[in-house]
This record gives sequence, structure tokens and C-alpha cells, in this order.
Amino acid sequence: MTGTTMVVLIVFISVGFGVITDLYKRHLAFKEKTLNHNTHSDEQNVSLQKQVTLLEERMQVMEKIVTDEGYSVQKEINNL
Repeated sequence: MTGTTMVVLIVFISVGFGVITDLYKRHLAFKEKTLNHNTHSDEQNVSLQKQVTLLEERMQVMEKIVTDEGYSVQKEINNL
């Protein structure tokens, strides 16, 4: 192997490792962003689940009131 070939080979190896290191750093940054996004989405999901549960409870109360016989009698009295 000549000296020129060795210099070219060393340059290629150095540049190759630099590129691989940069790609790996970008990959880690992407994973961190994804993890942060997923955490935020999970918090939002829990909040929305609580809201749905509360709305379901309110709907059950409303259904009980509307299907109650006293409600229909009161409605008829009000219509008179």
C-alpha cells in the first residue's frame, strides 16, 4: 500500500465515522422528540378520558330525570 492510498483511506474512515456519529445524534434527538410528544399525548388522553367519564355520568342523570314519571307529569302541568 502506498502512502497516498493510506492517507485517502484514513480520510475516508474519518469522514465515515463523522457521518455515522452525526446520523446517530440526529436519531437520538428524533427519539427524544417522539418520547416527549408521546408523553404529552398520554397526558391529553387521560384528561379526555376523565371528561368523557364525567359527561357519561351527567348523561345518566339526565336520562333518569327525563324517564322519571314525575318529570312527564310536571311537563304536562306546565303545558296546561
